[in-house]
Amino acid sequence: MSEHRTTVAGVTVDTRHWIGGQRVASPRTFTDASPIDGAPIGEISRGTATEAGAAVAAAKVAFPGWAATSRAERARILHAIADGVEKRLEELANVETVDNGALLRSHRRGVMPRVAHNFRFFADWLLTLEHEDFATRGHTNHVTWDPAGPCVLITPWNAPLMLATWKVAPALAAGNTVVLKPAEWSPLTASLLADITAEAGLPAGVLNIVQGYGSEIGDALTSHPDVRRISFTGSVPTARHIAAAAAANLTPLSLELGGKSPLLVFADADLDLAVDLAVEQYDNAGQVCLAATRLLVEEAVAEEFTRRFVARASRLRQGDPREESTDIGPTIHPRQVAKIDGFVRRALAAGARAVIGGHPGEGQYYAPTLLTDVRQDSEIVQEEVFGPVLTLQTFSGEDEAVHLANDTRFGLAATLATGDPERAERVTARLVAGTVWVNCFFVRDLKAPFGGSRHSGIGREGGTWSFDFYCDLKNTVTAPKGWRHHG
Repeated sequence: MSEHRTTVAGVTVDTRHWIGGQRVASPRTFTDASPIDGAPIGEISRGTATEAGAAVAAAKVAFPGWAATSRAERARILHAIADGVEKRLEELANVETVDNGALLRSHRRGVMPRVAHNFRFFADWLLTLEHEDFATRGHTNHVTWDPAGPCVLITPWNAPLMLATWKVAPALAAGNTVVLKPAEWSPLTASLLADITAEAGLPAGVLNIVQGYGSEIGDALTSHPDVRRISFTGSVPTARHIAAAAAANLTPLSLELGGKSPLLVFADADLDLAVDLAVEQYDNAGQVCLAATRLLVEEAVAEEFTRRFVARASRLRQGDPREESTDIGPTIHPRQVAKIDGFVRRALAAGARAVIGGHPGEGQYYAPTLLTDVRQDSEIVQEEVFGPVLTLQTFSGEDEAVHLANDTRFGLAATLATGDPERAERVTARLVAGTVWVNCFFVRDLKAPFGGSRHSGIGREGGTWSFDFYCDLKNTVTAPKGWRHHG
């Protein structure tokens, strides 16, 4: 590592902020370490209110020019950014795997292609965004989506670049300028994104990136009077703090928060499919907000389901995420390992039984865990663990299944396995969730609305819903030619 740069997987990454089209260093740094082996991989500029304020100021200066840029030109630049992502896809995949520990094969085949798609999708959607004019007593109503202003986007560590660009792309497409604050546990691919956007011709100040701890720069970003939108993905306690900071300026918020999603398995389901869906919840070491961590299985098939689940889960290989044969990588940070283990230990002490797992492995690896004999009101059932820990409960009919599924403070997603289409329709209509999957999981189209109910969030993004959030909607009413108003 040299001053202001580090080399990860053969890729040189600048460790400074990106503000107003320039690299900006902070006097202090923080250490970024790889979850694979705990080794330091970079000394990252540690932002303060000074850098946060400078980034918002740069975004404010750049906003009029970018807002006035034609839709076609904005779309062209977003496609150029996507080209840059695809050109550096292998580098991005390797760096992010070292930085956050997710599987390299997933980054190569799914995550980084999705990063490019985020930019292409919103670039193309922008060019088709329109509302049909309508008449009121001969007057014409014309609806437009106007750029709102500088946006602060705060993103998590579990899918750093994909979730960042899920916000950055529509915000830029809408004509806004952006201040991105990536998670301090996985900041490196955001820095590479800055390089890619500059090479694509994005004007200086349109995208700014400030690194650091939320406790040190968060308030300066979220309470700033020049910020017109805030989008955050993360925990409920942090969201409360952000909402309080934004309240003084009435800054609109989009919050995608935690989940404690259920997987309902009915006796008429394809059990092999249901087991595959359940084991899939260990993806990314369980560090997925949408994960269906509560397995709710009809009593008649619970024993057989559990037997097949254990057999299937026992074949999972946990280890170095850079190896093709690995199914489960490490947990992001030692603090997260301790948090997960605390949940499991308290559950076991309260009477839960570990069918598999129930303990940490070496380093930052936590064994895939399935807990049974858990009470509905217990912490392990009610609170988000964000690790490879599932619980299994049984039910005797649709009413009990729906009650158990809805009986938490969350409502992000739900998954349903059944062979009866009519049952699927009845049950999904009663589930409280932003997304429901029937006999599938994690099928996501950017055209669809995404977000959570209850404590899982506020608002929806995706397709036109993203532009509804990142824009000020305006209705212009024009009188017919020659018409005079007599009030």
